[in-house]
Amino acid sequence: MENLVFAATTPPETVLSRFEVCRTQDIEEATQWGERIFCANRLRSMSSKGAVNTSIYYRRLGGIGIGRMSYGGDITIEPGVLDSFALIQMPIRGQEMIEYGNQRVHSTPQLGSILNTHAPFKIHHCPGTEKLIIRVERSLLERHCQQHLGRTLRNTIEFQPSMPLDTAEGRRWMRMVGWLYDSLSVDEDMPALLTAQFENILVDTLLTCQPHTYSAELCSDPRASVTPSFVKRVERFIEDHAHEPISIVEMAEHVGVSSRSLFTGFRRYRNTSPMLYLKEVRLRHVHEELQRQSPGSVTVTTVAFRWGFSHLGHFTTDYKRRFGESPSETLSR
Repeated sequence: MENLVFAATTPPETVLSRFEVCRTQDIEEATQWGERIFCANRLRSMSSKGAVNTSIYYRRLGGIGIGRMSYGGDITIEPGVLDSFALIQMPIRGQEMIEYGNQRVHSTPQLGSILNTHAPFKIHHCPGTEKLIIRVERSLLERHCQQHLGRTLRNTIEFQPSMPLDTAEGRRWMRMVGWLYDSLSVDEDMPALLTAQFENILVDTLLTCQPHTYSAELCSDPRASVTPSFVKRVERFIEDHAHEPISIVEMAEHVGVSSRSLFTGFRRYRNTSPMLYLKEVRLRHVHEELQRQSPGSVTVTTVAFRWGFSHLGHFTTDYKRRFGESPSETLSR
């Protein structure tokens, strides 16, 4: 099956050709490279000869990674769970069958797929298949979505697994992907400012083109429900002072409304309470700090106390519910 929607000046079979990281006919070596780029995984050849002819081209750029890869044979891939990133897959030739929970996606050059974090899946990679891959860090997705919504997220972003590429939204996405692959196939050195621009364009296009948990809210008419300014001002106050002890009274006094009005505003326009919003902000800061630190340089207890969590049992429960792993697992990564 030929590719019909990948819009790039560079032929799809040669994009990222200067960034080859793996070429092997050894299934164990192919498995090891899959673990380095993605996560622990198991490859099984469905051919009686057990043959593979793996090629992987890959480039990491800030919170995203782009690649082109093929296993060159009839392969079943059983990865571990994607803990910290989502993976977008777009065949440029051939096809894959993806089992994702109770759903199946027959991925072709007209239908890509998105593998969400914290959900098991299995991929049957058919002979002659080659695909483009884009890895996006979960923290990057969440930060952009939060900025657009004007609040912290209460649930993990979950994308619809099937990604039509021949619709209006799919073609818009693929035009951006073509431009991205064109640019990153040629330029080896990338200034930090351009890296941030690539991240912004890719993540914002993904959030607007592919259905997900927050699509309806992101695409809703902002005139339908205008958030009062005092709610936004309290949110900014919380962001600026999350490391300090903050009470409801102080929040209300800061914006000049009653505590009751503050509760009503947050319940109506943010579907939460001011204190729960504060907890979400503090959890996010703890998560970001643990990601930056190494295990020997800091303890979970120290970071949790720094952000106002005095009951470690409750903190650990809330953290695991929010991020899908314990704080010690984040720190040890």
